[in-house]
Amino acid sequence: MSAVSIIMGSKSDLPVAEKAINILKKFDVSFDINVASAHRTPHRVEELVKGSDADVFIAIAGLSAALPGVVASFTTKPVIGVPVSGAINFDALLSVVQMPPGIPVAAVGMDRGDNAATLAVEILSVKDSSLQEKLRAYRQEQADKVLADSEKLRADLGF
Repeated sequence: MSAVSIIMGSKSDLPVAEKAINILKKFDVSFDINVASAHRTPHRVEELVKGSDADVFIAIAGLSAALPGVVASFTTKPVIGVPVSGAINFDALLSVVQMPPGIPVAAVGMDRGDNAATLAVEILSVKDSSLQEKLRAYRQEQADKVLADSEKLRADLGF
């Protein structure tokens, strides 16, 4: 069983997906990954979603970024949309955040596959206390890094 299904609209979205993969691996969350286009292979998108046992979907797409909404149309499970930057960034961003009533998609920032995966882990942690503990530790690691960066900066500047 894959807890998270990552669907990219194009193979060129892989650098964004790799950010998600790294986070999911860090938390030992199972996942699968596929390429399927909302416009060029809509039946494949439907097959992937309806045939999946995933608990959460991450849909990564640029340009018109219709993929997250199409994925959401085929499931009642959470869908996290990741808009991919390009020549015109607002098209993908607005497409992901402007869903019609009743078909919501959670949206993260441009190219933020890492935040999509973290949000997926948070969703999964509602029923998994071990993931809750891992999330607490992860947040502490982030806080410790900021404090260490501050100390190093101040030392480098002679404070």
